[in-house]
Amino acid sequence: MLVRCSLRPSASRRPAVLEVFVDADACPVKDEIYRVAYRYTLTVHVVANQSMSVPEPEHFRAVLVGDRFDEADDWIAEHAGAKDIVITADILLAARCLATGARVLGPRGRVFKDETIGEAVAAREAQQYLREMGLNAGGPPPLEERDRSRFAQRLDQLVQDIRNGK
Repeated sequence: MLVRCSLRPSASRRPAVLEVFVDADACPVKDEIYRVAYRYTLTVHVVANQSMSVPEPEHFRAVLVGDRFDEADDWIAEHAGAKDIVITADILLAARCLATGARVLGPRGRVFKDETIGEAVAAREAQQYLREMGLNAGGPPPLEERDRSRFAQRLDQLVQDIRNGK
């Protein structure tokens, strides 16, 4: 199911239920997300600025946003809230979503928390500065099977924690 969305603020927020929001443009762990979502019958919003196919439209929604810079991030930050999980490698989006009460998980299994997000933002800015100076041209290492396994385990744990009121 493809849903074209605008960024109009909604007058009423949806009820607080567990949903998953995926910053999908470069997300390498979609299959792992789908497996966990099937297990728990979760609704997953796969948000991107290009068309993406998703399995079974009953629980998986492809949300197509415009191509404005950070439009997918803006949509996710606007719609995710308490009792939701956001999957992103974008540290600035992670900070925005933590501020709404959402749980945030990176594709390598890193759980972002209020207590540590400031450090992550500072490290991101330092890396960006080094790249701009030409001192750090490399990106992150390739995703390995153990990263995928850690991600799936942590996503499963986050779902259980939310469902158990933790």
